[in-house]
Amino acid sequence: MSKNFVAELAWRGMLHDAMPGTEDHLLSGMQSAYVGIDPTADSLHIGHLVGVMMLRHFQLAGHKPFALIGGATGMIGDPSGKSAERNLLDEKTLRHNQEALKEQLSRFLDFEGNSKNAAVLVNNYDWMKDFSFLEFIRDVGKHITVNYMMAKDSVKKRLSAEAKEGMSFTEFTYQLVQGYDFLHLFRAHNCTLQMGGSDQWGNITTGTELIRRIGGGKGYALTCPLITKADGTKFGKTESGNVWLDANRTSPYRFYQYWLNTSDEDAEKYIKIFTFLTKEAIENLVATHKEAPHQRALQRKLAEEITTMVHSQEDLDNAMKASTILFGKSTSDDLKQLDEKTFLDVFEGVPQAELPRSEITKGLDMIGALAAKTNFLGSNGEARRELKQNSISVNKEKVKEDYTITESDLINGKYILLQKGKRNNYLLIVK
Repeated sequence: MSKNFVAELAWRGMLHDAMPGTEDHLLSGMQSAYVGIDPTADSLHIGHLVGVMMLRHFQLAGHKPFALIGGATGMIGDPSGKSAERNLLDEKTLRHNQEALKEQLSRFLDFEGNSKNAAVLVNNYDWMKDFSFLEFIRDVGKHITVNYMMAKDSVKKRLSAEAKEGMSFTEFTYQLVQGYDFLHLFRAHNCTLQMGGSDQWGNITTGTELIRRIGGGKGYALTCPLITKADGTKFGKTESGNVWLDANRTSPYRFYQYWLNTSDEDAEKYIKIFTFLTKEAIENLVATHKEAPHQRALQRKLAEEITTMVHSQEDLDNAMKASTILFGKSTSDDLKQLDEKTFLDVFEGVPQAELPRSEITKGLDMIGALAAKTNFLGSNGEARRELKQNSISVNKEKVKEDYTITESDLINGKYILLQKGKRNNYLLIVK
């Protein structure tokens, strides 16, 4: 083995618990492990990234990673960490989601290589769909007692007084289905390790129990901590919802901004988890950051590394360019290079006014643009004063009162950015 996988996770803060003997088992030769991924959307979000990073470290250490798309379990719903049941999906939706997820996973895992440890994508729907209920309760259910299942934390929480809706039989059986996945992969692919978040420990150990009782072998469990934010708010969530890996759901600019805006405490933790930088490189970066925290060296490096990994160098360059537009030195050309989605992301929440295209076609004078037609400034007199003081810009270029806005000023064919000084922005939308 090129690396001690367990030791690698430990220094990165990615190891919560591991079954005794796991480290020795992995050091004894190439092994196979899997992480289950919920297929309820056609994109991963950053909450999935820890499990994906674990699989990548596993492959880098010379082992064989399996990404298991939970097609069957996605039809049921996992009680772990949830207060309500999930929506159930049809097969067509699950297959679409599976293909989209594989494309994203291929940015982290090598599925194509001829090496023995090339990654494999599997879907538990493929082996569960032909399993009759009678066969399942006969071949799997009889090996695990209700007492054993009731003792799991995920079950206890849902049955506690705080849980209003209780727990359906469907959800109660979830751990048996997930446990059977482990048994199936053990038998079919000699997969001996299941990994997941710390809330999955109960489900994973049910799998090791089935391997012991039915498979006559030994399975191992390893979990990572659930990622939290220092301020107590939920990791991976913004006001507009999840931070997705799909650029159509979360633009590279917004993705970059999410990481750039992390706190110092979180950035020091995240850079170990969400990048492949070496221990030495991270220690040097932390030291540099502490000397001049205002320069946000940790956040910048974190945002750069993860945006390039999830998207591309070009997307990172565009996101960084977009980030300087609000407050940095940028030009009209910089604005015009932004695609429409990024442009709107950058100027989200900026006051705006709509104008008919005819106003621009015949030429819009600056007093009209600033006051009479838009109310950006309070009066025509204020508009004249600000223009005389050289504090007004159109698309980042300073203008005087004699400037006329025409169609050549339009960004993406319909936007004009007005500014008073550096901080006051106003968007004209031409319809």
